[in-house]
Amino acid sequence: MPRFPSTPRPHDQAAADVCAAAELLEVVLGRGQESAPSGSVSPSQLRALLVLEQHDGINLRALSDALHSRSSSVSRLCDRLGAMGLVTREPSATSRREVELRLSGRGRTVLADLRAARAGEVAAVLAGMEPGEVNALVRGLLAFQTAARAMRDVASGSGARDGRAVADSA
Repeated sequence: MPRFPSTPRPHDQAAADVCAAAELLEVVLGRGQESAPSGSVSPSQLRALLVLEQHDGINLRALSDALHSRSSSVSRLCDRLGAMGLVTREPSATSRREVELRLSGRGRTVLADLRAARAGEVAAVLAGMEPGEVNALVRGLLAFQTAARAMRDVASGSGARDGRAVADSA
């Protein structure tokens, strides 16, 4: 039994509301992902593609770190992405023991198609909202994005960074 009674924190209800909306957004984005003309990729494959898009030529260890996964799992994931023609592996210019991972042209096409399909699904939902509600939603999401990036930068000890995080990309 807790020593002190539980008291709600100031943002508990807002966090619950955001999580509920995010779950619905995942459904909407999933519809877009499934309808992308170049085919669907799994969530883990998508995350890997997004990292590779932002960090062209990284090695397997760096990709594993970015995905917070074991190298062996990421290696198998890259094998599957390579077999799908979405990723290329090239010998590293600096180390004979490493390979550089890059998005292929098809990988870039898959991401572009996916983004377009997702945007279409989101636009369909936004069309059912009042213009003021859409503007408020966009302002709120941009503020959330800024706060999340600031937390990420503090947690990584890097301060302000250029570029987008994986979650910012899709």
